[in-house]
Amino acid sequence: MNPGEREFFVEAVDGTRLYTHVRVATSDLVSPTLASSTDPAPSKSTHAKRPILVLCDGLCCDGFIYKYLWDDLASLGSVAHFHYRGHGRSELPQDPARIDVVALAQDLLTVIDHLETDQVVLFGHSLGTQVVLEAYRRRPESIRALVLMCGSFGRVTHTFKGSNLLATVLPDLIEWVTRHPKFARALWARVPVNVALRVAGLIGDINIRAVRAEDVAPYFQHVIHVDFEMFLRMLKCAGEHSAEDLLPRVNVPTLVIAGARDTITPADLSKAMRDAIPNAKLCLLPEGTHVAPLEQRQAVAEAIQGFLNESAVLRLGGANLQDPELGS
Repeated sequence: MNPGEREFFVEAVDGTRLYTHVRVATSDLVSPTLASSTDPAPSKSTHAKRPILVLCDGLCCDGFIYKYLWDDLASLGSVAHFHYRGHGRSELPQDPARIDVVALAQDLLTVIDHLETDQVVLFGHSLGTQVVLEAYRRRPESIRALVLMCGSFGRVTHTFKGSNLLATVLPDLIEWVTRHPKFARALWARVPVNVALRVAGLIGDINIRAVRAEDVAPYFQHVIHVDFEMFLRMLKCAGEHSAEDLLPRVNVPTLVIAGARDTITPADLSKAMRDAIPNAKLCLLPEGTHVAPLEQRQAVAEAIQGFLNESAVLRLGGANLQDPELGS
């Protein structure tokens, strides 16, 4: 673990333990003791100089999409990331019914309560877009800005790959999995990672010419460990949720990042969010797919840096942020 990084668990309202990972801003490192992962969670008694940048995943993800942004954003401020309930190192939900977008947003707010500041910039990828919008609905006074990447305001199963087919078949699929849990689990866990990668490339879910296989493989490796029935029910909940009514009332700087070749959440949804959120900015990546932050690291990092500078949400004493040291 790098200096300034720490890991701890946060207890959600139903008792579910949520894995949380924090990295102190490069410019704020003052003591090697910050690197300890066994220390208790940070206290609000010492406020961070800048809002903390909090990263929220898509469904069935445990941070793979932030592989590069985790480092790039640390040049701008302290960064935090947590695993959703039932994902990664977080526990399965203590209350199995608490798996909808509202529950995930409440988990996010609980994590924020354990950080060193009550001011945050929220980043959401895919499902994370709905999660951060719902968190904003509940606590707008703590949120300085939003960065919405390759996501939608809601009802994602009705727009998946440009149709409502997923929403139509999902209830029957959940019923089948409930009746045949062992067989479903066996099928879910037996798809080889290399096969899944090839299929994703063939159907256009990722741009195989622009992304490294080793960057996307962790997603498929994680998926097989997620409870299949829980995944389907969470997906159904995401398809039933919408924050569309909230968009005209979002009153913080907002950047929407979209991939023109995104087949999971088509770019038209991002354009609709840009149009509905007052003064929102849109960064449309012509060759980007649903994993654009991995495919176009430089472009995404520069768009975020420019947005944060222009909106001044992280500005100290009127000075612009310094350029992050971006890798190739």
